[in-house]
Parts: sequence; structure tokens; C-alpha cells
Amino acid sequence: METPTDPPATAQDDTPADKRTDPGTRPDTYAELASVGPYGVRPGHALITMVEPHPGHEYAYNRWYEDDHYIAGAMAMPWIYAGRRWVATRELRALRYPAESAVAQPVTTGCYLATYWITEGRYAEHMRWTVAINKRLNRDGRVHRARTHVFTSFQDHEATVYRDGAAGPRDHHALDHPYRGLVLQVVDARSAGERAELLEWLRARHLPARLKGSPAAMVTVFRPTPLPVDRMSYVEQVEGVDTRLTLLWFLQEDPRERWEASFTGLDETVAESGLGRTELVAPFVPTIPGTDTYVDQLR
Repeated sequence: METPTDPPATAQDDTPADKRTDPGTRPDTYAELASVGPYGVRPGHALITMVEPHPGHEYAYNRWYEDDHYIAGAMAMPWIYAGRRWVATRELRALRYPAESAVAQPVTTGCYLATYWITEGRYAEHMRWTVAINKRLNRDGRVHRARTHVFTSFQDHEATVYRDGAAGPRDHHALDHPYRGLVLQVVDARSAGERAELLEWLRARHLPARLKGSPAAMVTVFRPTPLPVDRMSYVEQVEGVDTRLTLLWFLQEDPRERWEASFTGLDETVAESGLGRTELVAPFVPTIPGTDTYVDQLR
């Protein structure tokens, strides 16, 4: 007999846990796939995507991404293990340079940036899944079309340079650590044959010197890879696959606090090296998940 303070009786499901799953999801296949292949923690690959919501659709776009797409279109996919969204208010976009950019026309285009880490060695498997799930999301009407992809590509990790050596978070922590800002820098080598030299100059000389005493704790360097031929039609094929490098500067301060001292002139330094040209330097701050914070500051 129950007393008023007893919890209500609930029916017990004696079905074994492995039998409660809809067999249409093929759980045995998941068990087989989990037993093979690499599963380390290094960010071997990344999805980096800068997007411009169409004027008048800023709130709707943000709600769709926060409430649905960030999870169903990214974090729920196999081998993406970390992600973070960033936003550039009109004040932050006014700091961007150079004015003539091969990435964004005009250079202030692209309010939101999303960054995701993909497990090293799992790029091919992830790409098969992401193409398939995006076709399904489109078919199910779960895609917000009032947006433009300004700079969207999957990229391979080339290097990480740390300001403080072994102290502090590693690059695989970067999208979970509460960094207060990020600077996206896109650099093109003069030719495909010179990209390796540009990368070595960045890794060994330029970035260690520039990081010293700066608000950036680390810089990750990636190179873009071609998008699959069966990608979504609204995402253009990646430019500069043979010449481009993408740098993500992770900041412990709001980028505005020391912008002039730490982040102006990056284009001039690259040009003086004779190895390439900076196509974009763009500061962002992290979004606050689940909220519309900063949306009213976009226009």
C-alpha cells in the first residue's frame, strides 16, 4: 500500500536496453563502426563557416541556428567533437581589413562565424554523413534560406602556435575554453608552390613574435579542402584551395581592448615577407548560446 509520501509507482520496462532501439536505425552498424579507425582528440580537421543573414531575417536566422541547426546540422554528427559560434557586431565589422578583400565583398559582410573541430583521420566519414544529413534537412524543411555563405569550407589542420608554451589549454580545448574573442585571418600565398614556405614562416617566425605579450593565447592554422561535388547548391566551391591558409587567433580579451596594438598591420607584415597577401582580418566575440544577444547590434 502506498502512503501519501511514497513516490508514484511506475511500470518497469524489462526489455534489454539493446532491444529498445528502433531497428531501422541499425544500431549494430554503429557498434561495428566504433570498433575501427582513429579516435584521438586532435583537431585534425575543421569546419569554418562565415555567414551573412539577409537583412530583416537576423533574429529568425539566429533562432534557427541556435535552436536547431547548431545541434542537428553539426554537433549531432559523428566525429565533430567541439563547436562554437562567434558574432561580429557592426562595431566589430568596422575594424576589418583590407578594404579590398577576396573573401568578403564588401569586407563587412559576414555577421556570424561558426567553428567546429573534427577528429583527425575522420574527414571522409564525416563528409559522407554531413552531405547526407543536409540533404535530409533540406527535404524536411529544416534549412533557413535567407542567408549567404561568405566563407565556408572544411579545412585540414596544419599547425598550432602557443603564446605560453606548454601552459594553458591545448588546441583541442579551444572551442570549449571561455575565450572572449577570436580573430579570423585569411592569407593567400603568391602561388601554390610557395604555400609551404608561407606556412613555415608563419609557424616559426611571425606568429611566435606576434603572440608575445598579446591577448591571444594561441593561433591555429588550417588549409582549405575542396567541398564535395554533391554539396548543397547554396554553398559555393572553395576558392584558394592550393594557396590559402586560415588562421584563428583565440583571445583572452575582447578584441576591441587592444586592437590597435595587437591586430592592426597584420596585412603589412605578411606583404613585407614577400610570401603572400592577407585577404581578411576580422574580429568576433562569442555568442551566448540560446539567446539573441548581439542581434540588435548587427545593423
